[in-house]
Amino acid sequence: MENINWHSNAKERWDENASNWHSRSVDMWMNGSRKDILPFFKKNVESGSSVADLGCGDGFGSYLLHKSGYDVTGMDLSEKMVELAKKQEQPGLRFVQGDLANLPFEDNSFDSCFAINSIEWTETPYYTLQELTRIVRNDGCICIGLLGPTAHPRSNSYPRLLGEKIICNTMMPWELEQLAREMGLDKVDETWVYKNGVKQALTENLSNELKQSLTFMTLFCFKKK
Repeated sequence: MENINWHSNAKERWDENASNWHSRSVDMWMNGSRKDILPFFKKNVESGSSVADLGCGDGFGSYLLHKSGYDVTGMDLSEKMVELAKKQEQPGLRFVQGDLANLPFEDNSFDSCFAINSIEWTETPYYTLQELTRIVRNDGCICIGLLGPTAHPRSNSYPRLLGEKIICNTMMPWELEQLAREMGLDKVDETWVYKNGVKQALTENLSNELKQSLTFMTLFCFKKK
């Protein structure tokens, strides 16, 4: 198998996808798979807190956080995404380019952090989660949205079955939960985003693990002790 540079390949992929993502992001946040994320975050993190939005894409989610009363620093690996995001900069909302696996922030810099469908695109999620924990203050929240088993973007990892190198980690939600637990993080909240074909009323009596198995995305809120 040919060796690849995960960092440069991921950056190149998202640079190429920036305009396509930008054309869809407002609808995703307002009406689609991301519409439940902000209410979940607001339920767990006090308004006025400083937030690092890690893997912010074109920055629309960061903008919504800022409009909800948070002081937001958005970061993305893709320079093209950051160029788009910077058009929204204003007091209390700023953007930088950087790598989730080696965050350009000091220890304990933020009250909380926000990483939606981004740690899947890092080579070693364990080290990425360590980095997220490092930059958050004690008792701060780490909010993560992880692609669930029914999410089509997980097909980005299909070529691994053919022996090809890929740049997408298809972690299961329970695996992220176990990683967080082994690192000493407390899970304080969890919710589930389903595809349209799943009627939420039918899932109410299922265990969390079974709910996760039906999701497009599982949202977690962990607390740093």
